[in-house]
Amino acid sequence: MPNALTGHLRVEANRDRCDGHGQCLLAAPTVFDVDEKANKVILLDPEPVEGLRAAVQRAVSMCPMGALEIVG
Repeated sequence: MPNALTGHLRVEANRDRCDGHGQCLLAAPTVFDVDEKANKVILLDPEPVEGLRAAVQRAVSMCPMGALEIVG
């Protein structure tokens, strides 16, 4: 559900669960990146615009570790 005031989603990443597979980066490269040294997800945009919902949902569903979530 988008934030009623801003029209943005809210995304959370559990870096403890992340193994750096990079599927999120492939699905939504403006929202996610991978820290190559730590092999962990980096949230470039924790509140992406609603127009990126499909890409973010794809990233969430593709994460093999279940480290990503759309909240609120």
